[in-house]
Amino acid sequence: MARIKPVIGWREWVGLPDFDVAIKAKVDTGARTSSLHARSVEAFERNGQRMVRFWVYPRQRTARGKLLVEAPLVGFRRIRNPGGGGRTEIRPVITTTLELGDRRWEVEVTLSRRDTMGFRMLLGRQAVRGKFTVDPGTSFKMGRDHPDLREAS
Repeated sequence: MARIKPVIGWREWVGLPDFDVAIKAKVDTGARTSSLHARSVEAFERNGQRMVRFWVYPRQRTARGKLLVEAPLVGFRRIRNPGGGGRTEIRPVITTTLELGDRRWEVEVTLSRRDTMGFRMLLGRQAVRGKFTVDPGTSFKMGRDHPDLREAS
């Protein structure tokens, strides 16, 4: 018997508990990979592990509430950027925990400058595949905030 998947909207509040932050994300099934707005990305090594340090700007249209965070660096990925005229760019990739509704799982996220985009995070189809059904006509099906994490509006 098929498991009924929760329905999410085209935009949702998601938690990034590794960074202790909640962020409004656009759910984009047309994008393969998820992306997070990051500035001043710096790769480094700690105890033989490749890491990346960067600023997260969880609030849309402002630098208020920015956080300096670190994550293990998975590698780099070539991404075609439709907003950049279809050019490809090489982006750092991290794995982090994502919370949506009552679910929590690991996702791969590329780090990118999303200054001109309407959302500071894009949740791609790899992150939601098999877990949710997306209703593009609704928003915030999982709620309008994320009570366990720092609010970023």
